[in-house]
Amino acid sequence: MAEGGRAPPGAASRDAPPPAPPRSRGLLDGPRCRYLCTARAWCRQLQLLLGLLLVACSSVSYNSAGGYTGLFSLGGAYYYHYGGAYSGFGGADGEKAQRLDAEFHQLQRPPAQGAMAVGGGLLAWSCLALGAGLVRLPGRCPAWLLAEALLDAAAAALGLPPGLYFYCRRLGRVYASAVCQERERLYRSKGYAGFSCAWHGAEIAAALFAAAAAVAYAVSATLAVRAFRALRKRQAKPTDQGPVSLGALGQARRSGAL
Repeated sequence: MAEGGRAPPGAASRDAPPPAPPRSRGLLDGPRCRYLCTARAWCRQLQLLLGLLLVACSSVSYNSAGGYTGLFSLGGAYYYHYGGAYSGFGGADGEKAQRLDAEFHQLQRPPAQGAMAVGGGLLAWSCLALGAGLVRLPGRCPAWLLAEALLDAAAAALGLPPGLYFYCRRLGRVYASAVCQERERLYRSKGYAGFSCAWHGAEIAAALFAAAAAVAYAVSATLAVRAFRALRKRQAKPTDQGPVSLGALGQARRSGAL
């Protein structure tokens, strides 16, 4: 103890606790991982899932020949060992069933192809937009956010609703066609009730996924506009102007603009 009750110089610094070591940045602390936790990124991931489900459900109608077309082609192996001799179809009835199945499948293919094309386009655009966010393109080029908002709004208002309308209308015509009615009567006369002229589960699911995708793209367009406004607000003020600019920065990060 120094004279007069004063501590010697440097004693306070020696008694002070050592500074805490710098916290190491984990894998989830990177800018790419932070972007994946924003509302815009979650919306993009939902769009990817909906586009994938739309393609999967549409491919069911595209790839399914229906009826006994595939079983007839197996010939005697199916006929004698798998119950074909007792299926009720033989001779002219079997050939008629094959013909009706093929014609009905040709009627089903155009709407299924259209739905698969729409789903593939949604997948491609969502992957591109998600990749742009991961490389932080909106922070370097704010106009990209306006392009995102424009394309998302076009998909939500001008693309998916008219496409869904024509998809449902075309499928309605398919199931109301003479081919479908004749096919249903033929299978019903043999005791089969699973060939009615009605939408099956995959087609209903595809329509519901398309409607959900329209809502998701509308939300994504709104989030892109909000992110653009937050980013422009941050760029319009210097970073040393206190809590207003810091709040704008945090808002831009939460919205996925940075």
